[in-house]
Amino acid sequence: MLVTKNLNIILLLGNTLLVSDAFVPTVPRFCLQPKSMLREKATETNEIDQRTGKRTGNSFLPEEAKIRGSEGNPIEKAKQEKDATSAFVDIYEYAAKIREGVMTWEEVEKADLDTRLKYVGMLHRNKRTPGQFMMRLKVPNGIVNSDQMRFYADSVEKYGEELGVVDITTRQNIQLRGIKIEDAPDIIDGLHARNQTSFQSALDNVRNMVGSPLAGIDDKELVDTRELCNALNDLVSLDAVSGTRGNPMWGNLPRKFNVAISGSRDDYAHTHINDIGLIPTPHATSGEMGFNVVLGGYMSIKRVAESIDSNMWIPADRNSVVTFTEAILRIFRDEGERKDRQKARLMWLVEKYGVEEFKLKVIEEVESYNRGVKIYDRQPVDTSAFERRPLLGVHKQPQPGKCRVGFLVPSGRLSQKECRIIADIADKYSNGEIRLTVEQNIILPNVDEGKVAELLNEPAFGPDSRLQINPGKIEGNVVSCTGAQFCGLALIETKGNAESIAKKLEKLVEVPKDIRIHWTGCPNSCGQVQLADIGIMGAPAKKTDPQTGNSVAVPGCKIFVGGRIGEDAHLELEPYKTGIPLTEEDLIPVLVDILKKEFGASDRQAHGV
Repeated sequence: MLVTKNLNIILLLGNTLLVSDAFVPTVPRFCLQPKSMLREKATETNEIDQRTGKRTGNSFLPEEAKIRGSEGNPIEKAKQEKDATSAFVDIYEYAAKIREGVMTWEEVEKADLDTRLKYVGMLHRNKRTPGQFMMRLKVPNGIVNSDQMRFYADSVEKYGEELGVVDITTRQNIQLRGIKIEDAPDIIDGLHARNQTSFQSALDNVRNMVGSPLAGIDDKELVDTRELCNALNDLVSLDAVSGTRGNPMWGNLPRKFNVAISGSRDDYAHTHINDIGLIPTPHATSGEMGFNVVLGGYMSIKRVAESIDSNMWIPADRNSVVTFTEAILRIFRDEGERKDRQKARLMWLVEKYGVEEFKLKVIEEVESYNRGVKIYDRQPVDTSAFERRPLLGVHKQPQPGKCRVGFLVPSGRLSQKECRIIADIADKYSNGEIRLTVEQNIILPNVDEGKVAELLNEPAFGPDSRLQINPGKIEGNVVSCTGAQFCGLALIETKGNAESIAKKLEKLVEVPKDIRIHWTGCPNSCGQVQLADIGIMGAPAKKTDPQTGNSVAVPGCKIFVGGRIGEDAHLELEPYKTGIPLTEEDLIPVLVDILKKEFGASDRQAHGV
């Protein structure tokens, strides 16, 4: 068994750094230690996990919340039976035993295997690849560097080219595929040494902090989101007492929780589908920059909800943003639903209170922290004409002589070789910095204007490469969930289909503007089909068997049309078409027809192409 005294030494390696090495902030890096973190409520206990030396996640819950959890759904009961934050240690101990040959992964307690290990970012893909996991990281504001990118490739290399892949997610995040328990400690230690963590990236935790991919390099920027995303990441995943990753204070939420901070009117962060969305808006009287707050946006199998106006505005300083977020997290943690997981999202709690009453509750909570933070009413927004700007291609930065270069990563999927190529390119042109977008693509910032032509001619972006700087208007805007290759919930394979069908559509039609096509394998809508121009969701379909003439079940889809992003964001909740077989001979004609009728597409042949 691993000596647990050494574990805390392992956990300390490199993990007190707050941001990626690619971004050196201009302000001191520190972890806020608010009064509310130090005070003890009468209903809390000081139960300490002897192996981690930290309080347990359950110890922060009021007694009433514990009772509701003990009577709740199976996941809540599993968290009550054994504190889920113990997974910070369990993963090391299981790995040691498997390496020693005294146990196998099949002997891991089932609740640990399929539930609690998610607290270290390990999600068992038991239906598709038994014994192998997806490891989800935390990448605040989507900023990584070349060293980290190479480490991702090294981490998955032993699992082969098919299973050992790296995915960019719709939260500007990274997921490593194929990971085995016995290899996890080395990967976790390597991440911590490189200023990253996988801890608290899944299940009932605050997920990756989404910010502007153009933070600090945008002439239309209203707020630089980098410091704020990193501060919130530390609030939820850095233990202020020990200085190590893994913060049990926020380690037992009723359900997952998403935060997005927009930096400009473009809303590259998609605030309208997050539990907390911060939209940059100056105060109408003082001119101070701050955020209008929207609350409750989420997507699930039972309900898809667009964020609602909270009638709250907060200043855009670090103290205000961290304090405000902490207040809502405390209310959600202690009062959120713990019986029906389909109702355990923030929106349901806001609706239970009513918007104005919830606002008053948040104000009361914030004032109790006594940090000088004030919440104001929502401020008027700029209604002048504005068009959301593209992220792909070459664009000048406000810094003299610098450009940003965005390129397509089809469906967000990267091979080991592509990770290393991107790392080399970043070292050569962007000082090693790599930025991820919620559209699952990459931006290289701060490229010297005089080197742009050389970059465009790199073989990495040649005609035979998947990576493209100036892709077509359709293939350059494809987003996809994991799909049936790895996800047991998916009804269809998404990533391969998304990439191949987009290429075929590019050859068939010409469109007057970028068309965003999103793919998702099931109604959980991880691919966010409701906000797409065209959304394709895995669903049942039937097709006539040519030999028997009988109607048979085949992989199929629903198609959504008309979602929007940006200032005029809108979720399209009703499908445009249903029961469409997924075969190209059935699906492509339907998509071409939609592109023509709804988006002004025309046949390429008609233009002599």
